[in-house]
Amino acid sequence: MKSLFWILALFAAAVALALGARMNDGYLLLVLPPWRIEISLNLFILLLVLGFVGVYAALRTFFLTAGMPQRAREYRERRQKERASLVFQDAVRLLFEGRFGQALKKASEAHAAGTAPGLSALIAARAAQRMREGGKQRGWMQRAKLDDPRTEAATLMLEAEMMNEARRFDEALVALERLQATHGRHIAALRLELRARQGAGDWDGVLKLVRQLAKRDALPLEVVSEIKVQAHLANIARHAADLGELSAYLRGIAADERDWRIILAAARALTAQGADAEAQKQIESVLVDAAPESAWQPELLVIYGRLAGGEQTARIARAEAWLRQHPDDAVLLLALGRMCLRQRLWGKAQSYLEASLAVAESQEAHLELARLFDLLERSEEANQHYRASAGSEVH
Repeated sequence: MKSLFWILALFAAAVALALGARMNDGYLLLVLPPWRIEISLNLFILLLVLGFVGVYAALRTFFLTAGMPQRAREYRERRQKERASLVFQDAVRLLFEGRFGQALKKASEAHAAGTAPGLSALIAARAAQRMREGGKQRGWMQRAKLDDPRTEAATLMLEAEMMNEARRFDEALVALERLQATHGRHIAALRLELRARQGAGDWDGVLKLVRQLAKRDALPLEVVSEIKVQAHLANIARHAADLGELSAYLRGIAADERDWRIILAAARALTAQGADAEAQKQIESVLVDAAPESAWQPELLVIYGRLAGGEQTARIARAEAWLRQHPDDAVLLLALGRMCLRQRLWGKAQSYLEASLAVAESQEAHLELARLFDLLERSEEANQHYRASAGSEVH
């Protein structure tokens, strides 16, 4: 539609021009003694227009010809940049494809061409690291730091990640400290720091970081729980030789972090130090209201039944209360049998131990019954249980 409008306008202008020229009877007289020229005004206008067009065309041709070398240089530079951009894109693609040798080559070409030198150097460093070429990796990382200040954060992040992968956790933490000093703390950096502190054995730092990440919903709840358990277990092992430090640490564990595995490790450490009463409290804090599928664990009951110190009568009463909720738990019955045997409650001890065997055969229950019958001077029954213990499972 637009083209049709311009065609109609052109025809209208041509008609108007033809009518105007036809009605124009003027002429132009040029006198330059001894010459005299007389021409029509229409012809003069036509010659003037043609002359303007000719001069314009000549000047245009001249300037185009004179600027040809400059345009040729600009064209070559533009083509070089386009080719370098394609090389850079190839380097990124090859890196993600896992073709690290070719990625390193393309990144080197892009860097030499000046295409995103900082990023090209980072790609080359990552490719070299994947190829286990430490010298090239360090060289390209140094270039990345010098070539483009804008890539400082990316350089430090990559350096920390590569140090983690190389298990050089202290160096990773140094890089992350520099990153956080200049660019602040963000979730990806916190995740890298978490990995570095796990590797370095800084379990207090791990607990602090994982709590921060949990508040930001940066980790799945299952992962958060497992990391907390891992950290608490490591700290319990670190404090196991000092009863005061161990007790203080256990008191500082939040209620929502008291996983049964933590309590099991704590109970073992406490009993090794002779703190049976404290071990009893730790186990009861988990088992008293624990759901069977979560914290009701046989390992805790085994330790509970072997505790020699503390108030035995109260412990038996607590275990009997649990028995009402778990009447067919062989390990709980065995624990009760051991506690009653320790208190010289012979009848109850025999009853509980035989009930444990009725639920599940175990070597320990047979041995405890054998001990009981030895104490009661019932040698034949004791020998029967000694023989039965040889082929039974240990609790």
